[in-house]
Amino acid sequence: MINIEGLNKDFESRVRLGILSILTVNEWVTFNDMKQYLDLTDGNLASHTLALESKAYIEVKKTFVGKKPETSYRISEYGRIQFAKHIDVLAKLISLNN
Repeated sequence: MINIEGLNKDFESRVRLGILSILTVNEWVTFNDMKQYLDLTDGNLASHTLALESKAYIEVKKTFVGKKPETSYRISEYGRIQFAKHIDVLAKLISLNN
């Protein structure tokens, strides 16, 4: 029996799952790159990244490239641990049918 209580409600959204999956395999990802990878609007990406940042799953870096502001994201150590736990429960659920 698998305890689905181990699934993290903060990661149930397909957008948040996508954000964390991308950040798991990349050091830093810019806002524009993330938006393109996931085919999201500015507002949709901003709201999900703000929610993930508020719970300390991701870190945000704001810089200037020339005169343009650039926002980048990376997964925090806490976020990496929590996301790995979530994926582990999903993997166990999937393996029940094999």
